[in-house]
Amino acid sequence: MSDNVPAPVPFDPAARPAGRTWPFLIWLALFYIAWLTIVITGDYWRDVVAHWPIALSMAFGSYIAGSTPMGGGTVGFPVLVLFFELPGSLGRNFGLAVQSIGMVSASIYILPARRPLDWHLLRPALAGTIIGTPLGAAFVAPFIPDLWVKLVFAVVWCSFGILHLVKINELIAAHGENTRWRQLDRPIGLVIGITGGIVASITGVGIDMIVYAILVLLYRADLKTAIPTSVILMAVTSVIGISSNVALSRFNPALYYVDPEVFANWLAAAPVVALGAPFGALVVELISRKPTLLLVSFLCVGQFIWTIFAEQVTGLSLAGAILAVLAVNLGFHVLYKWGRSESVVAPEIFEPPTVPHQETIGDDVIS
Repeated sequence: MSDNVPAPVPFDPAARPAGRTWPFLIWLALFYIAWLTIVITGDYWRDVVAHWPIALSMAFGSYIAGSTPMGGGTVGFPVLVLFFELPGSLGRNFGLAVQSIGMVSASIYILPARRPLDWHLLRPALAGTIIGTPLGAAFVAPFIPDLWVKLVFAVVWCSFGILHLVKINELIAAHGENTRWRQLDRPIGLVIGITGGIVASITGVGIDMIVYAILVLLYRADLKTAIPTSVILMAVTSVIGISSNVALSRFNPALYYVDPEVFANWLAAAPVVALGAPFGALVVELISRKPTLLLVSFLCVGQFIWTIFAEQVTGLSLAGAILAVLAVNLGFHVLYKWGRSESVVAPEIFEPPTVPHQETIGDDVIS
C-alpha cells in the first residue's frame, strides 16, 4: 500500500492513556464558568427558564450530534422553525450557535481519546470550509427566501434518511477502505469544505452529511472513522458560521440580521449540549449505532413531509423539492457505485501490528 494512504488509529477502550479526559474536563469547567458569568451578570435567568422547551429538545439533539453524522441543529432547526413557526434564518443561526458548543465539546472529547479520524480528507475539508462558509454567509444565505431555507434543510436531511434506510446494513458492516480515491484526497476534501460550508451557511448543517457520505459511499470507510470525522468538521464549520454571521450583522444589521432569540435559545440549550454531544459519542462506543441511525433516518424523512404540509408547499415548489431529493439520492447512488468499483482493503492493513483482540458489541467492532 502506498505511503500516502492514511492509517486511522483504532479506538481501544481497554488501553486509554491515563489522564486523556483532562482536556475535556478543563473545557467543561471553563465553559460552565463562562456561561454562569454571562447569565448572572446579565440577569438572564428568566430567559433561560422561559426557553426550557428548546433545552429539552436539544438534550436529544445533542445526543444525535455526538452519535451520528448530524449536527444538533438537525433537531434544533425543525423544532424552532416547524414547531414554534420561527423564521428559517433563526433556526440556521441557532443551529450554528448551539453546535459551536455541542460539536466543539464532542470534538474535545474525541481528539484526546484518539478516535480514528480521516485526516487526509479532513485537512483540506477544513481549509475549504474556512473559504466556503464565510462566502456563503455573505453572498448566498441572505438572498435565499425563507421558504427555500426550510426546503433546502428538508431536502438535505430527507436524502440522508433515505440513504440509511436503504443502505443501513451495508454501511454498518463496512470495516475496510477503498484506496482508489486517495490520490484525490486534497481536491475532494477542498470541494467538500467549500460546498458544504455554503450549504451550512444556509441551513446551519449539511457539511457533516457531505463528508460522511463521501467517506462511507466513495471510500467505504468504517463508521467509527466517518462519524468522528464529520463531527470535527461540523464543529469547525459551526464556529466559523456563527462568527461570520455575527460579524456581518455588525457590518450591515439590516441585511445580515441575527434575531436576539438566537442568543436566548442558546443560553438555555448550551449547558445541555456541552454534555449531551460527548455523551452521544461515548454511548456509541458501547452499543450498536443501528437503532439510533434508523430512528434518525425516519425522523429525517418525517420532517420533510412535515415541512411540505406545514408550509403548504404545492405546484412547482413541491415538484422541485421532490426532484431535489431524487437528485441528491442519485448522487449518493453514483458515489456508492464508484466506491464499489475496486476491491476494498482489508481492515488489518490499516491497523498497527500491536492491535489487541477485537470485541464485538452490537453491530460494531471495537478494537
